[in-house]
Amino acid sequence: MTTDTSKDILQKFIFDNAAVRGELVEISNAWREIQSRHDYPKAVRALLGEMVAAAALLSANLKFDGSIVMQIHGDGPVKLLVVDCDANLHLRATAKLRDGAMVADDASVTDLLNAGGKGRFVITLDPRDKVPGQQPYQGVVPLVGDNIATIIENYMLRSEQMDTRLWLAADDQVARGLLLQKLPRNSAIEGQVKQATEEEDLETWNRAVMLGQTLKQPELLTTDVATLLKRLFWEETIRVFDPLHPEFHCSCSREKVGNMLKMLGKEEVDSALHDLGELGINCDFCGKHYGFDAVDCAQLFASDTTADAVAPASDVKH
Repeated sequence: MTTDTSKDILQKFIFDNAAVRGELVEISNAWREIQSRHDYPKAVRALLGEMVAAAALLSANLKFDGSIVMQIHGDGPVKLLVVDCDANLHLRATAKLRDGAMVADDASVTDLLNAGGKGRFVITLDPRDKVPGQQPYQGVVPLVGDNIATIIENYMLRSEQMDTRLWLAADDQVARGLLLQKLPRNSAIEGQVKQATEEEDLETWNRAVMLGQTLKQPELLTTDVATLLKRLFWEETIRVFDPLHPEFHCSCSREKVGNMLKMLGKEEVDSALHDLGELGINCDFCGKHYGFDAVDCAQLFASDTTADAVAPASDVKH
């Protein structure tokens, strides 16, 4: 297997003859692109980077053309973390801090997100093409865990009834992660001819988790995917698939911003125009600016065309 080391990489693999799968991801180019739009405190940057790695790992197994939107709503200094990743591993992410928030470099997840115990974790599965019978699904759970990996593991077990283990790490250069999942018995697993017994599946799962637990954050931050795969599972019989390549991509557009303004209603938009003269909307994911003057807004509401859209997180500015 040869890989393009200039690209970010997600490597999927399965344990031969067992209902256990794994993934390793390394995101550097896309992660630096995300950070280039913002200046986050060190602790916030690490949290968001771990979510970026986790979103890519989960999105790699989407069974529809759409995206996973992962959100953490906090009641501490960080009020919102959002990562959006689609089935093609197009990533974007943003974080919102409370006004005047002071964040220590060594702040914990509890310090940042769940100081009052009311934080929540939300995953939305959003199909790109809305077809009859296929609606967005949203799962919401309390923030349970002292790190991003544990929070997501608890979500997967509670909402998806799937044993999942994650190891995540991020700094200002790279976001990496390892995912292991114990699949339901008799799952159709690509590339497998037969499956092990239930006892053998459990033995393989426990052994894989034990090997994963030997992986510490410093090693995860400094070791490439191919080396990690070899180091962790060199004694296991695994099947490796062609690598995938995550990349930064923002899906914001003038049309989507216009639809967001239409959702606000003509009265509210006219009031804002009266106060500001022009509406300036900046995408929180990529920073692109969209300006709407009185003529632009009149044309929006003069049109009978309405379209469903996921609008970018945004700020309205003069």
